[in-house]
Amino acid sequence: MSETPRTILDLRNLDISFKTNAGTVHAIRGVSLDLRRGETVAIVGESGSGKSVTMKAVMGLLDGNAVINSGEIFFTYTDEKGQEVTVDLLKMPKKQLRQQINGQRIAMVFQDPMTSLDPTMPIGRQIMEGMFLHKNMSREAAHSRALELLNLVGIPDAEKRFKQYPHQLSGGMRQRVVIAIALSADPDILICDEPTTALDVTIQARILEMILDIQKKMKLSVIYITHDLGVVAKVADYVDVMYAGKIVEVGNVNEIFYDPRHPYTWGLLSAMPDLETADDRLYSIPGSPPNLLHEPRGDAFAARNQFAMAIDEKAEPPLFQVSRTHFAATWLLHPDAPKIELPPELKDRLARARKEVEQYL
Repeated sequence: MSETPRTILDLRNLDISFKTNAGTVHAIRGVSLDLRRGETVAIVGESGSGKSVTMKAVMGLLDGNAVINSGEIFFTYTDEKGQEVTVDLLKMPKKQLRQQINGQRIAMVFQDPMTSLDPTMPIGRQIMEGMFLHKNMSREAAHSRALELLNLVGIPDAEKRFKQYPHQLSGGMRQRVVIAIALSADPDILICDEPTTALDVTIQARILEMILDIQKKMKLSVIYITHDLGVVAKVADYVDVMYAGKIVEVGNVNEIFYDPRHPYTWGLLSAMPDLETADDRLYSIPGSPPNLLHEPRGDAFAARNQFAMAIDEKAEPPLFQVSRTHFAATWLLHPDAPKIELPPELKDRLARARKEVEQYL
C-alpha cells in the first residue's frame, strides 16, 4: 500500500477582514485547506469569493488595509541542512518571508503576465534575478539555467528569446516566461492564479499540459485559483469550492464532478458549456453573491438557493462528511433534511461527462 504524501501547506481557520471607507469587509471567514507534496489542489468559485485573497495571505502579499483576525498557515519544507522545518507563515516577519519563502520555496504565477514582467528588462535577465537572489549562482550558471528553463516551458530558440523584451513576445509566450521565473529557484509550491484566463483556448491547453509535465519532472505541489471548472477537470487531484469567503465543499476531483453535494457546486457545474445540452441558453446561478460589508446571517448562499430551508436563514451549516475526503457545508446533508436529488439536467450532464472520460481512458 503506497504511503500518503505528507502535507506541506496547512491552512487552519484563516479569517481576514479589510478596512474600507465604507466599513469592514469580512472577506475570508474561517478557511481551512491542505496541500500535499506532488498533488494539485484547485480553488474554485465566482469572482469575489476569496480565492486570491487566501493565497495572497500565504505569500504575505495582502494589502495594507487587511487585518488577519485569526488563523495559522503552516508550511513544511526541507532546509539546506536536510532537516524538516515547519513554520507559521503568518508569524514570520515580512523581510524573512521575502528572503526565505517567497520565490524560493513558494512561487506564484499571476493572471496577467504583463503586470509581472518588467517592460524595460530582457526576459533572460528577469529569469536570472531569482537565481542571484535565492541561489547565489554565478552569472554563467544562471545564464545556463535560464536557457534550460526557457526550453522547459516550451519557448523555441531560447538563446534569441533570452535577449528579447516582454513586448516582443505573444501572450502565451509571456505567460511561459512568468512560469519560468516562478520555477527559477526550484520552489516546493507553485500557486497559479487564473494562469490561462487571458489566453485563447488552444494556448490554454498547452500551458496546462506544460505545467502538468513540469510538475511531474520537478515533483511540485500546485494550487490553481480558477473559476473555470474545465481547467479543474484537467489538472486537479482535489477541489475546494469557495463561496462568500468560506469553503463550502471539498473533495477529490471525481467526488466534486460526479457526486457534488452543495447546491452552489451544482450551479457551477450547470453553468459549464455543454454541446449536448437541450437548453437554448447557458445556465447561470440566480442572484448575486452577498455583500460582505454586511455579513450574512445563516447560510450565505440561502438567497440564491432554490432548495433553501428555514434553517438556512438562521444558522450557518457546518461541513457535513460525505466520505473520507468529501465534505459539504449544506443543511441538505443533515439527517433530518428532505432528500433532494441532483437537478435532472445536471444529472444527465454528469452522466455524459463520465461516459466521455471512460471512453477516453
